[in-house]
Amino acid sequence: MRLIIYTGKGGTGKTVNSCSTAIMLAYNKHKTLVISADPAHTLSDALMMSDIGHEPKEILSNLYALQIDPVTEMNKQYGTILSYIASIFSAKGIDETLAYEIAMLPGMTQLFSLLKIEEVMRTKIFDCIVLDMPASGEALRYLYFPKLVGSIGRKLTGLAGIFSGVTRMFQPLSKAPTPSRSVLQSELELLDRLELLSEVIRNPDIASIRLVVNPDTFSIENAKRAFVSASLYGINVDLAIINKIMPLGSPDQYYANWADFQRTKVEEAKSNFYPLPIKEVKLHNSELCGVEMLQMNGELMFGKEDPAKIFYIGKAFAFKTEDSTLRMTVKVPFTEKDDFDIERYGDQLTIKVKNPVGYLVNIIPLPSATIGMKLVKAKLLGDELNILFEK
Repeated sequence: MRLIIYTGKGGTGKTVNSCSTAIMLAYNKHKTLVISADPAHTLSDALMMSDIGHEPKEILSNLYALQIDPVTEMNKQYGTILSYIASIFSAKGIDETLAYEIAMLPGMTQLFSLLKIEEVMRTKIFDCIVLDMPASGEALRYLYFPKLVGSIGRKLTGLAGIFSGVTRMFQPLSKAPTPSRSVLQSELELLDRLELLSEVIRNPDIASIRLVVNPDTFSIENAKRAFVSASLYGINVDLAIINKIMPLGSPDQYYANWADFQRTKVEEAKSNFYPLPIKEVKLHNSELCGVEMLQMNGELMFGKEDPAKIFYIGKAFAFKTEDSTLRMTVKVPFTEKDDFDIERYGDQLTIKVKNPVGYLVNIIPLPSATIGMKLVKAKLLGDELNILFEK
């Protein structure tokens, strides 16, 4: 099975690319499900079908679509846990309606959207799942969240089981309800699913993130942060797609200037996302919606290639912590030791790369672990730049 996850800044074309990829997968004889967790219901708009709901709907042969409602999923599958959390708040005198709202902790809707993927994969009905992620700079955190919650939560659940008898003794004093057997059982089931989901997402033979950008500074910088985060969390990124590229040679100077500017940004993106393969997709002369238009876009993206292909496996960014140091390894598109300068500005690393027409500047966001550390040295070995930070 293949899981392909599209992420990028809002408005870059994630939904269009997700649908185009899913259509091409279906034409390549893969039974495919395209999923969106975007509350704006953009999947219905892109496919021009208003009745895409919470169950897979057949769009065409081998292609199905599903719009996740994370609140519905949470109530359906883990209402027991939600009710228990809400009862704790109610016991403290908080209004019951408000208690349910508070129980919906930040990140839970994204988490339960991801659990829908695990549920679908368990059925083994589909060959490929394409996920259109909500536009959020924090979205990738929730792809690592299952691993974090699974490892911590199991210990906490184990403790709850051990001390449940003791807590019942103090229940009259604390006025807080103790977890019932059904709550503990639901927690164990949730943790099992989180661990399985984590294994799937971190398996490069199954899951791939694909970055979607436009030829502009804002979306490229957003995608670079996602690229670094994915590497930090051990999730494979196999492709970057640059959308909405204006054609060169326009007789109108206004559009010619924009096209020239975009071309410099495309070259910048190729350097910034090295060593990822890059797909360039032109700006269409009409809005992309409906199966026919999306298929045409998919053909421009992939040509005769199967979209299920893993285009790249590797780590463009690697991190290793030892005592009071952190070593960061960056794949770089140059090999001469005198071809670059490196400086740190706060939570960003600036690499100036020399090329035939001057310098190309690449700004790399640094992980939070480097806060309080200083850049000690940088050494180039082949196409890898080794950077050492020290407390």
